[in-house]
Amino acid sequence: MNDRKWYHDQRIGSVNRWVVLTALFAVHCSLFVSSARAQSVVDEVVWVVGDEPILRSDIEQMRLQAAQEGVRFKGNPDCAIPEQIAVQKLFLHQAAIDSIEVTEAEISSGIDQQIEYWIQMAGSREKLEEYKKQTVSQMRAQLHDDFRDRQLVQKMREKLVSDVKVTPAEVRRYFKDLPQDSLPFVPTEVEVQIITQTPRIEIEEINRVKDELRDYTDRVNRGETSFSTLARLYSEDPGTARNGGELGYTGRSVLDPNFASVAFGLTDPKKVSKIVESEFGFHIIQLIDKRGDKVNVRHILRKPVVSSEAISQAIVRLDSVATDLRAQKFTFEEAAAYLSDDKDTRNNQGLMANTSESGRTSKFRMQDLPQDIARVVDTLKVGEISQAFEMVNARGKTVCAIVKLKKRIEGHKATVTEDFQILKDVVLSKMRNEKINKWVTEKIKATYVRINEDFRDCDFEYQGWVR
Repeated sequence: MNDRKWYHDQRIGSVNRWVVLTALFAVHCSLFVSSARAQSVVDEVVWVVGDEPILRSDIEQMRLQAAQEGVRFKGNPDCAIPEQIAVQKLFLHQAAIDSIEVTEAEISSGIDQQIEYWIQMAGSREKLEEYKKQTVSQMRAQLHDDFRDRQLVQKMREKLVSDVKVTPAEVRRYFKDLPQDSLPFVPTEVEVQIITQTPRIEIEEINRVKDELRDYTDRVNRGETSFSTLARLYSEDPGTARNGGELGYTGRSVLDPNFASVAFGLTDPKKVSKIVESEFGFHIIQLIDKRGDKVNVRHILRKPVVSSEAISQAIVRLDSVATDLRAQKFTFEEAAAYLSDDKDTRNNQGLMANTSESGRTSKFRMQDLPQDIARVVDTLKVGEISQAFEMVNARGKTVCAIVKLKKRIEGHKATVTEDFQILKDVVLSKMRNEKINKWVTEKIKATYVRINEDFRDCDFEYQGWVR
């Protein structure tokens, strides 16, 4: 305990020294730039928050990024943008104090999603690179620190509101006297049942994938190349391949049981595991480190290719099932329980579940359904069963499916009886925002802040910046 207190005192002392030094440096930079402004302004420290400077170039970069992504700021952007950066600095500072971490796999996944979105908007990878005047690799490197900070901020915010709860009585009390036109509008929602069957994979294809993985293992054991290099080249897990197959520190419960059994059983970082079959495909695994009840490993995932013949056979089988369902030979619920390969819905009468931070529900907005399913559901009337179709499931595997539109709830003003979960989310979000706003206000009071004269007349969202 004494050692921990000593470390804390030393850290705080160090931070305070940095605050003073940074402030002096900021003043010096501002004076220098001011005197040279007529000649050429390269950059300038305009805010200091704690021991973190905010440069004028930081503000201009966020302004440019917001313009590219169509983001609009509340109020004057010249004031809102630096304040947003300053608030982010507060969260990052607290995240460092609380030792909050994000893994490279998490950062890589976020960057992948951003770049994939850009590619879709541009039309192709080549058009994106032409527009940005950068290669995708350069974009990834440029985005890395920004995405790391975003995820640290998000985790810090989640930690701050983790204890905020709302009771049914609080929800009813909040909406009791609220005018009708102030109630949230609930867009059209649907409930969907699904039956899937996985096309049979030929044994020759499975053996081909296993032979590839054995060859990778031999090449690592012979010292010809590294496991991480092979993962970047050949792994079919897009979330980890670019990071050399590294998962980051992960608990047993979030891993596939077969994968976890082998990963947690590894003891020698120099050795490569046996081939492991999971619900995603086939893997080989290499240990990086263990920390408490978590393990950090690299893996290479290879997925057997499903033949077009196997897909056709699965579609024929499901079309036959759909015909029998329409003839009422058995119910959709019975067919889901006995015929479906989808373990997530098989024991729930085939009913798909929409999982969010507020809980699970059977209701989906159309944009929240997987694209392949939404495309089919959009053509159905309530009670209708679709023709069989091919899709890629959440685990990245090719499956065939039939769906039934069980229910459609047209868009309407929310009511406590019909839309309690939605109204609960509204109240919960309000309470969380109130706690975050209170925390930011208190954090500003306890943090060293220096603001350039150009920003002192701003109408900020939070009070206390100007002193």
